[in-house]
Formats: sequence, structure tokens, C-alpha cells
Amino acid sequence: VQLVESGGGLVQPGGSLRLSCAASGFTSSSHAMNWYRQAPGKERVLVARIFPFGGSTFYADPVKGRFTISRDNAKNTVLLQMNSLNPEDTAVYYCHARLYGMDYWGKGTLVTVSS
Repeated sequence: VQLVESGGGLVQPGGSLRLSCAASGFTSSSHAMNWYRQAPGKERVLVARIFPFGGSTFYADPVKGRFTISRDNAKNTVLLQMNSLNPEDTAVYYCHARLYGMDYWGKGTLVTVSS
């Protein structure tokens, strides 16, 4: 099992980024997939989740209405569209899956929101 994030970078306040999580070794559409983030000096927290078999979603309050999690099943990829970014969104963003009782994490991608 491998999760590889991409798409991070430096963006100005109010801008947008799209993160991708490429999964391998399992079929991501059959499992709940998560995006977490960890800001400097803070705990890692759940940002968004997409459930399997129907694709219902959950968002943490700070990102509701600005972030959208989705799947590209043909590419076995989970996406996180982030709009109206603000400096408080600066963090390392991690893709996560819990498979059969085990947690799998990507190495993370850094998002910096700054003017």
C-alpha cells in the first residue's frame, strides 16, 4: 500500500490549489479516504473524508464551503480542491487510509498561503 500526495505549493491568500493523492496496492474507491493537515507546532487534524460506495463526504468546520474532496476512480486517486485559501490553511497535508485495522499515510505535501 502506498499513498503519494502532490499539488502543494505557495499560494496567495484567496487563491486555490488542488491536491492529489495517488493510491496503489489497493482500490481506494472501496475505502474511506481522508485528508489531514498539520500546521507548524500543532497536532495533525482531519480536514475531509470521502466515504466509499456513494461518496458521501465530511468536512471539518474550518474548511466547509471552501474545500471539496472527490475521487478519480480511473486513476485510483483522491483529490482535494481548496479554494479561498487563507494563511491559517498553511500546513503539511497528508493523505490517509485505514485498511483492515492498519493506518497508512503519505509523506505529505506542503501548502503555504502567504502574500
